[in-house]
Amino acid sequence: MIDFTSKDTDQINQKGIDFEIISKQIDAFKKGYPFINLVAPATIGHGIMKYHEEEINELIEYFDEGKDNYDLLKFVPASGAASRMFKHLYDFVQAFKGTQEEINALENDSDPNSVGYLIQHIDKMAFYKDLKDIAIDNGLVLEELLDSKRYDKVIQLILQENGLNYGNLPKALLRFHRYESENRFAIEEHLVEAAIYCTNEFHVAKIHFTISAGHRNNFISILDDIVPAYEKKYGVKYELTFSEQKPSTDTIAVDMENKPFRNDDGSLLFRPGGHGALIENLNDLKEEIIFVKNIDNIVPDSLREETYRYKKAIGGLLLQLLEKTYDYLDILDGGFLEEHELEEIRKFAEQNLLINIPSSYDGLGEMEKIDYLYSQLNRPMRICGMVKNEGEPGGGPYWVKNSEGVVSLQIVESSQMDLKNKAQLELVKSASHFNPVDLVCGIYDFKGQKFNLPDFIDNETGFISTKSKDGRELKALELPGLWNGAMADWITVFVETPLITFNPVKTVNDLLRPQHQA
Repeated sequence: MIDFTSKDTDQINQKGIDFEIISKQIDAFKKGYPFINLVAPATIGHGIMKYHEEEINELIEYFDEGKDNYDLLKFVPASGAASRMFKHLYDFVQAFKGTQEEINALENDSDPNSVGYLIQHIDKMAFYKDLKDIAIDNGLVLEELLDSKRYDKVIQLILQENGLNYGNLPKALLRFHRYESENRFAIEEHLVEAAIYCTNEFHVAKIHFTISAGHRNNFISILDDIVPAYEKKYGVKYELTFSEQKPSTDTIAVDMENKPFRNDDGSLLFRPGGHGALIENLNDLKEEIIFVKNIDNIVPDSLREETYRYKKAIGGLLLQLLEKTYDYLDILDGGFLEEHELEEIRKFAEQNLLINIPSSYDGLGEMEKIDYLYSQLNRPMRICGMVKNEGEPGGGPYWVKNSEGVVSLQIVESSQMDLKNKAQLELVKSASHFNPVDLVCGIYDFKGQKFNLPDFIDNETGFISTKSKDGRELKALELPGLWNGAMADWITVFVETPLITFNPVKTVNDLLRPQHQA
């Protein structure tokens, strides 16, 4: 048991963290988290559904006809800083000496991921006009800086506070796409998307953004400027809400001996719990159907139609499956089913909801079968779009076995895999799809009550990493990821979607890819 001081107690209480949770986190540091036990990759016909064009059209029609019966919302995690997008730019500024050799290398660099390539195509960036304007504010002329090869100064104007300050802003507030008459922030593209597939019968489009406290005013200021034009253009009324990661989801840091890490002033060090902490934000929402999409996974208008189609298609599939599931739960709730009814529900669970029914089910009595099927169907549900693996980084869909021996479909990150285990590595190599974070969720039960989402977290799926602070090493703990362990006990259905539905911006150079050039 940790002996906390009165100041520690005040600090912990101020964050709203339960002492039992801190104790469990310290135990996790001592024991570590087990790797995920992969059983098989999810593939077409074995964990991933694939629909033909006619079926996609039917799902879209089902969504369009049924969506007004539900309260819809688009959930966009948008609190992450964009600093990692610019790591190679920071490295460049530190190293650049302005020699002719360096300049020649930059001007002849054809690597699409390089600083040289960015400089060569800087005028194609949506933020180019802003960059020119901010240069003038600093008594400079951007074209003159480029002509005189002051490339380090150009990059500094992108990154630093007296410039665009992009190194310190969230991705949501960066200019992503350039059009003939405007240059859109990333957040604007989500306004457009919501207007197309997430509006109700009263033409209200609800979007919830998770943000960081330090940028709330920036978000509101930008949205106040742009929202009226989009409401007029698309004939909708936006209902925008925001939340921040709760202090109660911060995790305690420990030193290398698993004792609480203390700052120089003696206070305990807590760190944000990672995107898995956002399950609490999601849990606070009241809407029935929630689309989840990352802030940077967007395309310009010219490429939108296919992404909209599949967003509606997975929405239509969710409505179909929810409604059928509710019907069966009503029957199960009444008890005393005929054998053929139990068999019908079992087949639906296996074939449509992709639930793995163990062989031991056959040995259960009638009431035990009813209880088992009820417990399997009465859970939150998510439909997850999956794209073919073409070398992009990210987690993937797998059949996994948990510590209780239950096999289920999960989204697994590479950090959760035991890649030193040859058998596990072979399963990873044989995977055909990966996760673009394209989800639609149903979070109410068949009686109209909202599920308490934290009840469905697999707490054995956290992640421990080594960091440093004030020159001292420490261990940091991330909570089970939002679409990984935080949704581990949800009903999960994977659907193949086209690669065009996955267009992340991991580095600023990604904005030069064709799919981000309007």
